[in-house]
Amino acid sequence: QVQLVESGGGVVQAGGSLRLSCAASGRTFSRYAMGWFRQAPGKEREFVAGISADGAWTNYVDSVKGRFTISRDNNKKTVYVEMNSLKPEDTAVYYCNAIRGRSADLDFSSWGQGTQVSVSS
Repeated sequence: QVQLVESGGGVVQAGGSLRLSCAASGRTFSRYAMGWFRQAPGKEREFVAGISADGAWTNYVDSVKGRFTISRDNNKKTVYVEMNSLKPEDTAVYYCNAIRGRSADLDFSSWGQGTQVSVSS
């Protein structure tokens, strides 16, 4: 199975920015649509953003539209999310995985360790 390693999280003030990265091992990364998910304390993990295998299509949950931008570099087997105008409600552990629609494709990989994003008001 592919290994996923998320990084780039941190503590920022509201209005700040962060760029998260997710590096994948294995040979099949470029064939899969990828997505970012997040899980806040006491809440279920939710889909945040997705990108097609070739990067031509992107999709966002309404709460992050206009603030987050997902991208990928298939040569580096890495998917990114640029997060701007961060809000306290964006505080969560962020994960990446392959997606089918807005659901994680756990046949691609199990969840990584995630990266913590904390936004202070």
